[in-house]
Amino acid sequence: MNDRYDPGYGDDQYELVGYDEYGRPVYRQVPAQQTQQQTYDPYAQQQQQGYGYDPYATTGQQPPTGYDYGTGQQQPAYGSYDPYASGQQHGTAPHDPYGQAVAGAGTAQQPRVAEQTAHIPQQAGPADDEDVRGGPQRDYHTEQFAFVEDPDDNSEDVIDWLKFTENRTERREEARRRARSRIVAVVVVLALAAVGGVGYLWYAGKLPGLSSDDSATGTATAAGAQKRDVIVVHLHDTKGGGTATALLVDNTTTKRGTTVLLPNSLALTSDDGTTTTLAKSVEDDGSDGTRDALDTVLGTDIQGTWRLDTPYLQNLVDLVGNIDVDTDTDVPDPGAKKKGAAPLVNQGKAQTLSGKMAVAYATYRAPGEAQNAQLERFGQVLQGVLRKMSSDPQAATTTIQTLAQILDPSLTDKDLGTFLAGLSDLAKGGDYRTDLLPVQTDGTLSAQASEGVVKNVLGGTAKSPDKDAAVSVSVQNASGVKDNTEKARVVLLNGGFTFLEGGTPGSAQATSKVTYADAADKADAAEVAKTLGLPPGSVTKGKISASADVAVVLGQDYEPSSD
Repeated sequence: MNDRYDPGYGDDQYELVGYDEYGRPVYRQVPAQQTQQQTYDPYAQQQQQGYGYDPYATTGQQPPTGYDYGTGQQQPAYGSYDPYASGQQHGTAPHDPYGQAVAGAGTAQQPRVAEQTAHIPQQAGPADDEDVRGGPQRDYHTEQFAFVEDPDDNSEDVIDWLKFTENRTERREEARRRARSRIVAVVVVLALAAVGGVGYLWYAGKLPGLSSDDSATGTATAAGAQKRDVIVVHLHDTKGGGTATALLVDNTTTKRGTTVLLPNSLALTSDDGTTTTLAKSVEDDGSDGTRDALDTVLGTDIQGTWRLDTPYLQNLVDLVGNIDVDTDTDVPDPGAKKKGAAPLVNQGKAQTLSGKMAVAYATYRAPGEAQNAQLERFGQVLQGVLRKMSSDPQAATTTIQTLAQILDPSLTDKDLGTFLAGLSDLAKGGDYRTDLLPVQTDGTLSAQASEGVVKNVLGGTAKSPDKDAAVSVSVQNASGVKDNTEKARVVLLNGGFTFLEGGTPGSAQATSKVTYADAADKADAAEVAKTLGLPPGSVTKGKISASADVAVVLGQDYEPSSD
């Protein structure tokens, strides 16, 4: 930063020679040979004369005059003086504009002095100043000047505001970047969760159209590779007689549970190689024989047998705290002494059943109903018990131990309790269902059973006994006595025939009939009549069901030969 110019500052000497047309002082450099002259006061005895004043007027001297080259006459210098004069007094010899005296113009020769053009330090003159004076143009360079930086009181405030604006913008951009990062992270997590969920459902076989229960196409290999735990349950009605059988299946691969209801008419192969029915096998062959026969027909691997007599079923329902069942019919009270008494079980949704009510509903079979209707009610009770059973293996085991049952040697209290606890967890979570095994009238398995329940649920292959191994007999009870159907079934099975239940007609008939359609079956029809204790005249030729070889209608004259 340059200091303000002061005449006499530095090595060069300057003197004030007047003011320009703008009122600014004009200086010129004092020649070296004149530095020893007496210093004068340029402001002393100033006289107003024209524009500016004459610094040389001390005793009435005239201002220096210039020479007009156009007229050849001396003229007053620039303003009231000639700033380019060499200091000669008025009347002296003329000189050129550059301070050189004209030869012969005066009595005394003045030495030539090389003087510099006067100028104003730190101050620019008018654009045409040099042209007006007629002096030479001077070339200035930027390195000859120094500029004073004027302080600005608001500069710091402006800088602070710019910093604040920049910082706020950066914070907003950073916030946007963080928000975008969070959104991307959330999308990635959701995508991974969705992929993981779909993968789990695919692995568990729960995707629609891909699970073993929803599609039979392309699932044979997957169904066969799945791991299942299977237990067979036989319900024995200790008062009304008869049995009902079901399979409890826990698919540990797909995490699904199923109750498979097995009709009593299912044809099995007995220990001696003859054809029998499931009901007959339960009574005659016992637990081991029936389990082996079921494995052969269904292609399964049953781990144990649970014989559940009706008194134990009643205690089990009471231990779990009653069950809720959507009943499909009213069930009369077996202990009612008067007709028209209120039913023990009412038809309706979510009916709460005690142990006694559950037994009555599970064993009830209305007149004329097929055995499958009673079997499905038993399945409802089983699923209701599983929903109320504890999912804790230890607690479920304690419940089984409290029943004090005598279980099959291959099935312990702990094994049964743990197995039921696992099924209970599936039933509570909605991963449990009940299926009825489709069986044809001759007791063999249909194609639907082979492709559906047997293959997908049980993971096995159906292998029914040869239908030609025994004569199939369809029995229709028109005697008016409900138990005659079961008694005829037992007699026929013991005689080596295959029993097919034909139901109950709408009205009773007085006499019994044995009918055959093919002449080749006449001898077999006569043998059936003999086995049932019917007279030979009851055998006739006629139309019968295509699924049976011989058809029997039990009339009121039928007298069972076996109790």
